[in-house]
Amino acid sequence: MTVYVLRTLVKMCLTLFAIVTLVFFATRLTGSPMDTFLGEGLTAEDRALMIRYFGLDQSVWQQYLGYLRGITEGNYGLSFMERRPVADIVAERIGPSLQLLAASVALTVAVSIPLGVLAALYRDSWVGSAILALAFVGYAVPNFVIATFMVLVLAFMWNLLPVVGNGTPAHFIMPTIAMSGVLIAALTRFTRNAMLDVLGQDFMRTARAKGLPETVVILKHGLRNAGVTVLSVLGLQIAGLAAAGSVVVESIFSWPGIGELLVQSAITRDYPVLQFGVITVAVAVVVINALTDIAYALADPRIRLAKA
Repeated sequence: MTVYVLRTLVKMCLTLFAIVTLVFFATRLTGSPMDTFLGEGLTAEDRALMIRYFGLDQSVWQQYLGYLRGITEGNYGLSFMERRPVADIVAERIGPSLQLLAASVALTVAVSIPLGVLAALYRDSWVGSAILALAFVGYAVPNFVIATFMVLVLAFMWNLLPVVGNGTPAHFIMPTIAMSGVLIAALTRFTRNAMLDVLGQDFMRTARAKGLPETVVILKHGLRNAGVTVLSVLGLQIAGLAAAGSVVVESIFSWPGIGELLVQSAITRDYPVLQFGVITVAVAVVVINALTDIAYALADPRIRLAKA
């Protein structure tokens, strides 16, 4: 198990290095930031001074090496627009993003797993067909469509829920549903398929032959064994939420998280904020994937034995 964990950590470090490199050079392809943060009122001398101060007069490779050196030293640069450390700016946005992510994951698990189990148990009835139909519809509708529809209906037409910010629990309702809608549909289908594979196994018939209650057979023996597959899918979905799902939803609802910050910094070409924000999201995704792999190996010994 130790070898498996070490191999996972090495792959995680190599992935992060590749992401840091790609993000640095990709941001330089968006155009020059000097038109957005220097302004119109600066003299030529002040403009040259600002360019030197932020190191924009150096070659791209010099900037890249300086950025790598800064990362190793814990110095991630100053924001072009706010003139303060990007680590402080991103740190202010992590809390709201984590709150929204936790709420979305909780809603996904609370809804999709029961629906998936019911769809497997009642696969030959209208209940299973209805759940599958809802899952296919939910899987086909993007989160920004769900978000826009809820804003139009629940906010503008009926004036039931607030749209902007995260000041009250009511602010969480629409962003949480928008982020978890597609994930609920996907996890419901995976849970149903995993349960169908388990329901026909010999140990399930043995548990019933022992006279165990059907609830115990389904939840203790069936769902526990199906949970290995569900765990891997859930980990990938959480990583997908952290990587891309929050960007669109946070922008629509003006949620003060990292997703909205990335959009703003990309528009203003605030390189340091954009780089550190993307790297922060990448670290979260890579760590989640690594933890999922380790948890998957712990849940199923065959995984770690096969990769040992």
